[in-house]
Formats: sequence, C-alpha cells, structure tokens
Amino acid sequence: MRTALILLLTLFSAAAFSQTAPIQKIGYADWEYIFSQMPEAKQIDNELKTHAAQLETQMKAKYAEYESKLKVYQAGAATMVDAVRKDKETELTQLQESFQKFQTDAQASIQKKQTALMAPIYTKVGKAIEDTAKENGYAFIFAPQMPQGGDILLYSDEKYDVSVLVLKKMGITPSAAATAVTPK
Repeated sequence: MRTALILLLTLFSAAAFSQTAPIQKIGYADWEYIFSQMPEAKQIDNELKTHAAQLETQMKAKYAEYESKLKVYQAGAATMVDAVRKDKETELTQLQESFQKFQTDAQASIQKKQTALMAPIYTKVGKAIEDTAKENGYAFIFAPQMPQGGDILLYSDEKYDVSVLVLKKMGITPSAAATAVTPK
C-alpha cells in the first residue's frame, strides 16, 4: 500500500512538472552557409580582392623604390664621402620604415574595409535570425562557428536571461534598469 502511494505521488508530481515546465526550442544557424548563399557574398569578396590588389601594387612599388636605391648605395658605398654615405643610409632607413608602416597600414585598411562591408550583412542576418526564432518559437539560436571568433549565441529570448538572478545570488543589488528585465 505504501509503495503504491509513493508511486502514485511520483506519477502525479511528474505529470504536474511536465505540464508546468515550458519546452524550450533550441536551434542553430550555420553562418558560413548562410553567407555563402547570399548574393552580397560574391560582391563583398570581389571588393575585398580589388582593395587588396591595389594595396599590393602600391606595396610592390614602394619596395622596388627601396630596392633600387639600396643597389645604387651598395654599388657606390665604398667610394662615397662619409657625409653622403650617412645621408644615403638615413634615406634607406626612412624608406624601409615607410615600407613597413605601409604594410601595417595596408593590413589595417583591409580589416577596416572588411568590417565596413560586413557590418550591414551581420545586421541583416542577425535580424533574420531573430525574426525566424520568434516566428518559430525558438528560445535560443546558436552558431556552430562564427567568423573572427564572434559570439556563438545569435539569439536568446530575454525571459531566459538569468543575469539579475546571478547578481542577487552573489549579493549584488542590480540597478533599476537591470531589474526591469528580471525574469519571472
């Protein structure tokens, strides 16, 4: 009798729990696949390649100038007056530093161009993921991989944010703005 009563209570509590616990749908979005299917992908790739090629041409020209002046210096260094040799060495050092700075600036320029071109794409895809999640009842959307090591959580329903609860658990009183989004 006692065993039957415990079994019956267990079944009732399991049934009650299963009815009150919300089912959370979790999905993922493959960023690389989505981006590869977008018409903008090829255009962005072409723009980045063109920009890189222009910088490469300028870099080759700067290096050729440095190399030709270095050859002239090496050929005549033994017969140059000390003052002229020092001037040529200073000029070569400045050209080399200029070339190295150009390389650094070129890399930064490519990165900046990529960021500028990709920002609207990230926004567009992010909005589409959020809309898709809401329309289909997903609580969370993850990404199996993100370019440049970005976040892997692409969408989350705010009602599952436990940040305020974590702060309270640590004995920290959240600000008024933070408590406004406290999960219930």
